[in-house]
Order: sequence, then structure tokens, then C-alpha cells
Amino acid sequence: MSDSATDDGRAGDGTRAVRAGLPEPVKHEPTLPGPVFAAHFHLPGEVAGPYAYGRDDNPTWTLLERAVGELEAPGQEGVETLVFASGMAAVSAVLFSQLRAGDAVVLPSDGYQVLPMVRAQLEAYGIEVRTAPTGGEAQLEVLDGAKLLWIESPSNPGLDVCDIRRLAEAAHARGALVAVDNTLATPLGQRPLELGADFSVASGTKQLTGHGDILLGYVAGRDAEAMAAVRRWRKIVGAIAGPMEAWLAHRSIATLQLRVDRQNATALALAQALRERPEVTGLRYPGLPDDPSHKTASQQMRRYGCVVSFTLPSRARAERFLRALRLVDDATSFGGVRSTAERRRRWGGDPVPEGFIRLSVGAEDAEDLVADVLRALDASAD
Repeated sequence: MSDSATDDGRAGDGTRAVRAGLPEPVKHEPTLPGPVFAAHFHLPGEVAGPYAYGRDDNPTWTLLERAVGELEAPGQEGVETLVFASGMAAVSAVLFSQLRAGDAVVLPSDGYQVLPMVRAQLEAYGIEVRTAPTGGEAQLEVLDGAKLLWIESPSNPGLDVCDIRRLAEAAHARGALVAVDNTLATPLGQRPLELGADFSVASGTKQLTGHGDILLGYVAGRDAEAMAAVRRWRKIVGAIAGPMEAWLAHRSIATLQLRVDRQNATALALAQALRERPEVTGLRYPGLPDDPSHKTASQQMRRYGCVVSFTLPSRARAERFLRALRLVDDATSFGGVRSTAERRRRWGGDPVPEGFIRLSVGAEDAEDLVADVLRALDASAD
């Protein structure tokens, strides 16, 4: 962590985001230095100092890692952050650096649709994989004897929420480490390390960077030994972020609070409008007071996210709805400044109905976006 004015835990989210990770000002130097493109660095004599080879470290990563750390754990000492080439690179680094043959891990059964592929690979390495849904703290029931608990809250795409602090305390009492996928919430929505997690992991591809133009991931943690293993895994597999991607990510973080607040407010407005539509079922948004997850979410989240999920009566109706949208792109991923939506069942990995829609709210005017969605619902009717 740096000594900047944003890492003492007292600054507001906007101030912290704008100034996160910036170096001390030097006359005639840019406030945010440009990307450093280097495979190797001058290294005469003994190997010492921070930069020796491009797979190990890079000055552009350093500033970005400092910035993310200041958002994930403001004012906390001893927290290390490592950036990766993608969110799945970060996820894999934690799982495969911490688990060995004979260990057991608990994964969410309703999490990101690539997790079943991860499960197959873990089992191929002799690791026992147990699964349980996010809602209702069901993972507690399969926790005994596990080495690692993996939490995804809110879950993607179902938007269930669990009590992270309660699960973390229970896991630690049983000797297990805890990792939380913080992608959907972002560090401005919740801070897993403050809630007791050992690792906060996220895809920076999504709302953290917000423009849908880079792939990035990160791991933040406070246990030096555990993070050393994560760093070693990154070096072994070479899952490193490119300097340009890292610089673009750092630049984009400056607008994070502006984007998050706009997108969260519009997501709530959209969810409220969808409540009135008879063809919409299974509506989920943790910010709705009557959402099943709202009570728990309100106790640990400061913002509820930009994603709204709901189900239309059939696959055909969902596809007509998506075609009728004008301000919402039919695309995967979420968190960007341009709204996106998709029928998640088309990928085959999510246990959701055929008409299930995951809609990611962008930065359009709320009135325009809500009107477009309601118009598309009308246009897609039988």
C-alpha cells in the first residue's frame, strides 16, 4: 500500500477512485505515467530491486495494484494486490496455488458458468469439490474438512447474496481459507477483506474498468504466505496483464464512483419498473426492498450493483425481447457504460430457465433506458 492521501480509510469513494495509486507528484512528470513496455530491465551485478523481468513485475502493474488495494482495503496495512490477464486467471491462481491433491474445496453451485470447468480440472488433480447454493448460507452445510471456501456474492447470474462475515467466521473456525468473488459488487459495493475473507478476487474486465475493452483480473489478500503462493503461480503460468491493459484499467478507475452510482441508480429504477410487468417473473435485484437478498445485502453492501435479472415466459419471447431493444446490446459480460443483456441459457452452463435474462445497466439516461426496455417488452408480446 502507498502513503497517498487516499489509503487512510477516511476519504470518500470518489476522491479515492480519482487518486488511487497515483505516484507522488514530480515537476514536469505526468500525474499518471504512461505504460511501461519492457520485457527486461537493466540489471547489472546482483539481482536486487523491484524490476528485473517482464513476467515478474512491471511499474505499470505496480501503480494499478496499489490503486486496487486502496479501493479494496483502504487504511489496512499488509494487504497485497496482484493483477492478472483476466478474471479467470485470478480465480485459477487462488484455487490452484492453495489446493493440493486430497484437499476439499467448497464452490457455489449457482456461480459463474465457467466454474463447472474449473471443478472438472480440480477433480482431475485429486481435489474434492463440494457445491451448494449461495442463498441461505447453504455452503455452511458442506464446509467441514474443507481447505478453501469460495463465495460468489452476489451470485452471477442469479443475484443471490450470502452473509459473508458469518461464512468467513465459520470457515476459519474449521481451518478453511475464504475467497470471495467481488466482481459484481466491485470494491465500492463491498469489501470482502473487511468482512473476514482471506482473498478478494475479481474480474476487472467488468464494472471496475467499465468500458468493455480490456481483459483483467486481480487478487487482493492480507496473508503474506498465501499471497506469495498466488504470486508464484502467476509467475509459473505467465498469466500477466499487458502494460497497455494495466494502464487503461488504472485510467478507468478514476471514473469508477461516477459510473457505479449512475448505473446502480438506473438499475434500481429499472427493477422497480419491471415489478409492474405481468410477463416478468423471478425478478432479482438486491437493492429492491422486497428482494429475498435485500436484508443481508443491506448489512454488508454499500451499493447493490448494476445487474438486474428476470425471466420471460419462453425462449422465443426472450429472443424477441432482445431483438427489440435499441439501447441495449445483446452481448455477454456486464458492468460497461453501454447497457447489455443476454439470454443466459444460450451458454448452457447456468441452471436458469430458457427465458432468463441478465441485463447489465449502463450509463444511459435512466428514463431512456427504462422506456426502451418497456417498449421492447411490449413489442415482443405474442
